Amino acid sequence: MEKKLAFLGPHGTFTEQAARSFAREQPFSLVPYPNIIEILNAVHRGQADYGVVPMENSIEGSVNMTLDWLIHEVDLPIMGELALPITQNLLVAKRDQPLPLSAITRVLSHPQAIAQSHNFLREHLPQAAIEYTNSTALAAQMVSEHPEEPWAAVGTGLNVEIYPLEFAREQIQDFSNNFTRFVLVGREPLDMPSSDREKTTILVNLPEDFPGALYQVLAAFAWRKINLSRIESRPTKKALGSYYFVIDIEQKMDEVLLPGAFAEIEAIGCQVRQLGTYPFYMPKTNS
Repeated sequence: MEKKLAFLGPHGTFTEQAARSFAREQPFSLVPYPNIIEILNAVHRGQADYGVVPMENSIEGSVNMTLDWLIHEVDLPIMGELALPITQNLLVAKRDQPLPLSAITRVLSHPQAIAQSHNFLREHLPQAAIEYTNSTALAAQMVSEHPEEPWAAVGTGLNVEIYPLEFAREQIQDFSNNFTRFVLVGREPLDMPSSDREKTTILVNLPEDFPGALYQVLAAFAWRKINLSRIESRPTKKALGSYYFVIDIEQKMDEVLLPGAFAEIEAIGCQVRQLGTYPFYMPKTNS
């Protein structure tokens, strides 16, 4: 029986591209959901078996909604991570005559896509109003459904295969080295394809009355020569100035080094929660 894999819809999002990559090795049935919270809730409630959500963009930083929901609302381990190259495009409805950029009155897209194309939009479409949507694909769908309006969407080129759209401009992102990290989450263990890179993500809650606690946390990894690729603070939502620290460790869970580091961290009064130990995938590009 096929397992259901939830992704951020409608069809044509970057999250669907990431979901398709994960589904190449698994008998998944891809199911679109309207937002990140509904994806994670569907997996948590058993309405979907697994979910793919964006975690971080190399230009705009972390997707706070994903992080906060995984921290505060659901207990879903991370099972895999994919770094997907992101190319943003300006899309318009198909017309008999090309739509000049100067005639576009509204640009629709997800806030992350708008931010990643900020310089292009400011230079070439200063007259256009910006409207945010839940996904890049929803913006593309809305533009395709109103061909009489001089609107444009920012999103993946996959949309021109799905909707009656065409490129007004290709590759409008402000930076060429634009990647988004997507994570696969689920309640049941999954046999993931092997990768030459493995990661472990933990959540650390520091004691409020322990000066230098964060230094001691980092020292527990440093003297063991364990490499950390990311550390980020998120509010505990309990008091002003109270934070969790999300830490990405560049190795999978083992029987000695990481348990020893976690025990040392807990000995100074910190709480450690594992968010997952998983393979990391970087798709090959033509460049």
